[in-house]
Amino acid sequence: MLSAMPLGVAFTRFASRTLVIGVAGTQLARIVDDLADRTGLGEAIAGAVLMGMATSLSGLVLSVSAALADRPVLAMSNALGGIAVQTLFLTVADLVYRRANLEHAAASLGNLLQGGLLLCLLALVLVGRFAPDWTLLAVHPVTPLMVLVYLFGLRLAERTRDQPMWRPAQTRETAPDLPDPRALARSALALWLSFAGLALALGVSGWLMEGAAAVIAAETGLGQSVVGTLMTAVVTSLPELVTTIAAVRRGALTLAVAGIIGGNAFDTLFMAASDLAYRGGSIYHAIPDGVALWVALSLLMTAILMVGMIHRERLGPGRIGFESLAIAGCYLAGALMLVVASP
Repeated sequence: MLSAMPLGVAFTRFASRTLVIGVAGTQLARIVDDLADRTGLGEAIAGAVLMGMATSLSGLVLSVSAALADRPVLAMSNALGGIAVQTLFLTVADLVYRRANLEHAAASLGNLLQGGLLLCLLALVLVGRFAPDWTLLAVHPVTPLMVLVYLFGLRLAERTRDQPMWRPAQTRETAPDLPDPRALARSALALWLSFAGLALALGVSGWLMEGAAAVIAAETGLGQSVVGTLMTAVVTSLPELVTTIAAVRRGALTLAVAGIIGGNAFDTLFMAASDLAYRGGSIYHAIPDGVALWVALSLLMTAILMVGMIHRERLGPGRIGFESLAIAGCYLAGALMLVVASP
């Protein structure tokens, strides 16, 4: 039984799964970048859909496992904390990219559309929380609506890519999305098999981590909100960090930003999946205010990022824009409020 797991074993399992998630995530950026060129999807769509989904699998499995085990607070805090910390990771990537600030160099129509989709999905989570507690088979009406909005948003992004009505101005710092001849020469089947294997490793790691996280929350007295938001969310988001930095180092800047924004949009479906798995009614009404705060913080951080991509402040090498500093400030403020408010 996981409830009888010693605390030391829980920490060991947590650490080992962290290592697996980090190693698997490191390989994903190269595979998805090559798939983007090999399939013709482009970096924005491949980053949002392929990399976003694959790097989110460990977090998705953890949230669903927690909901099935009647731990809705852990499920929702892991999902919401992951969205916030992944947005923070763009600040780290901005520091790594030395040529210019990342929001200027990686601005694209696809990334802006994915950001708008993310805002809509996060707003629906708040709608679910403050709407009446109506359910059908213990599922809130917002859950299927979120899935439909996500699918419509992906379709809209694909159509807009094929027939764009707006483009960002090209500057010396803008990184073009051009196919790599080496990627075009690789076997598509081999790339897809590598992608599937890495995604499977991430999903299994998330499933094994959920039990360890529940023990840590109970035995240390930190509570599910803190463990979910500041521990499991960070660990299950490690693939986003390593793939984003790897993509930046490869010069695939659009892929780097799309992986974060698209991954965050997919991460909102953690909550829809968790609502389906949770049998105690609407999961949106089962979370405390301290966890719901992270919906608002994620909305604010995403809006700041989009403003930064639209404004496209031009800074010298090694400098980061106002949006990176503001996003970091939002995350740190939220973490402080969560720790102070926790019992």
